[in-house]
Amino acid sequence: MCGIVGAIAQRDVVPVLVEGLKRLEYRGYDSAGIAVVSNGEVRRVRRTGRVAEMEAAAQAEHFSATLGIGHTRWATHGGVTESNAHPHISHDTLALVHNGIIENHEEQRARLQALGYVFTSQTDTEVVAHLIHHHRAQGGSLLAALQAAVKELHGAYALAVIDKRDPNTLVVARMGCPLLIGVGENENFVASDVSAIVSATRKVMFLEEGDTAEISCASVQVFDTHNAPVVREIHMSDVSLASLELGPYSHFMQKEIHEQPRAISDTLEGIVAAAGFKASLFGADAEHVLADIEAVQILACGTSYYAGLTARYWIEELAGIPCAVDIASEYRYRKVVANPKQLIVTISQSGETLDTMEALKYAKSLGQDKTLSICNVPESAIPRASKLVFLTRAGAEIGVASTKAFTTQLVALFTLAVTLARVRGQVSTEREAALLEELRHLPGSVQHALNLEPQIVAWAEKFAPRQHALFLGRGMHYPIALEGALKLKEISYIHAEGYPAGELKHGPLALVDEAMPVVVIAPNDALLEKVKSNIQEVRARGGQMFVFADADSSFSESEGVYVIRTPRHVGILSPIVHAIPVQLLSYHVALARGTDVDKPRNLAKSVTVE
Repeated sequence: MCGIVGAIAQRDVVPVLVEGLKRLEYRGYDSAGIAVVSNGEVRRVRRTGRVAEMEAAAQAEHFSATLGIGHTRWATHGGVTESNAHPHISHDTLALVHNGIIENHEEQRARLQALGYVFTSQTDTEVVAHLIHHHRAQGGSLLAALQAAVKELHGAYALAVIDKRDPNTLVVARMGCPLLIGVGENENFVASDVSAIVSATRKVMFLEEGDTAEISCASVQVFDTHNAPVVREIHMSDVSLASLELGPYSHFMQKEIHEQPRAISDTLEGIVAAAGFKASLFGADAEHVLADIEAVQILACGTSYYAGLTARYWIEELAGIPCAVDIASEYRYRKVVANPKQLIVTISQSGETLDTMEALKYAKSLGQDKTLSICNVPESAIPRASKLVFLTRAGAEIGVASTKAFTTQLVALFTLAVTLARVRGQVSTEREAALLEELRHLPGSVQHALNLEPQIVAWAEKFAPRQHALFLGRGMHYPIALEGALKLKEISYIHAEGYPAGELKHGPLALVDEAMPVVVIAPNDALLEKVKSNIQEVRARGGQMFVFADADSSFSESEGVYVIRTPRHVGILSPIVHAIPVQLLSYHVALARGTDVDKPRNLAKSVTVE
């Protein structure tokens, strides 16, 4: 959730650190800081608030150095104060930045206090700084001190450390939190996200669990969890600077909503090229793996979980096999009845979501080795830990509230459902061809939904003063109601709940009055008449209705009932199309309320702590 950037070069790295932190702002944070080794001293500047405030302070103090580290912090241990902000320093000698949570920090703090160390923050991170300093005091290199210290830590961490006694060395460690090394010409970099260093280099090396590394201008040496030298492959990042810029848009969320036709088209490219739903789309061994399963278990968090809930309808309807969907943070802590013939599907935009990664590890520990990752980031941890992989091609998603990652995940999951049906002989050649044709038309249908934006802006003005809202859907559109409620909560701070429309009379109807707007996902499907009955229940209690319908559904506006129609019903793919207007509604309500759309309070993009 926090962000790390570091650099060692033969030029001033302070501009690199500041730019890197600015590119990490989307992850969510509440303070920022940098530390450098300059003229034989460790210098540091930290500020609560935005990176720009810290940058101004660094400029005022004339920061310049060839070695440095930077950090954006999202508060966990200790409040949002300058003393709790990173980097943390031990004895004016070494500085450290840290992502993650150290579970045994209290035990280590007591031990270090007994050794005479004085703490100036409430963080678990300062414990690590003093612990490394303690080991360095026993003799040996900075790398050896780091390697000794991490052996005594329990929890998740990505660490970057500098020391004034080693002005030509940067050392790092990774366990449970993402960290990569950027390789340049006579300069090298570290970051928690490639976007932080893409302007300096596209050559990146992804560290594995338990890795440590010693980095200089000229070399990178990586060591595994046993401190043995290892070689990690260098990859060319395909993240473009253009994808990290706003262009003509006001917010990244707006940009990413409008990028969905292209993102979906790019994700479909391999399917269209294969002229069908081939198992090889998921990996070389997929035909064998998918033919040998009898159930599907989906593990995900947040928006990705709602994508999984939608997929359950597709998988059970098309492939005819049971599908369970669990929130990853719950699955990893409950007693699971293992089934070695169950396909474990993990969904994560970043591929680094800690709860999802730990749920995957748990499933594998139970002997469930048929694993599939649906992810947007190649070479991230979850795909590397999975037997099969389907990469969505949404491109960089900067806005904290997921949009194009969600719809491309739905495309991937629909592809999985049809592929399973094909492998199991549950779908005819004609039906497969028809489903492929529906997918081909999907980007156009999404564009038609985007064209509804002017009407949705008018709705947003009615929504903006409200403090609560209900979202209703039935069948495969119920998860879209959940997703719509989540989006509204995330960026407008309006309390919203999603419900199956049939559950309305089992409790939520008590909330409905003229102050409680109700949004209804009402496509022209087999459940339309049931939804209409639910709408009447709301109207009878004075509630205002906002209905997303299809062009051919027989809804008409009346007092207290507002209707927006998508151009046509797209059948089984309707959830993907109906996700677009609920995204637009949330965005424009947030605009009307003046909230920080791309960086909503208290939230982060990539959740890499528990």
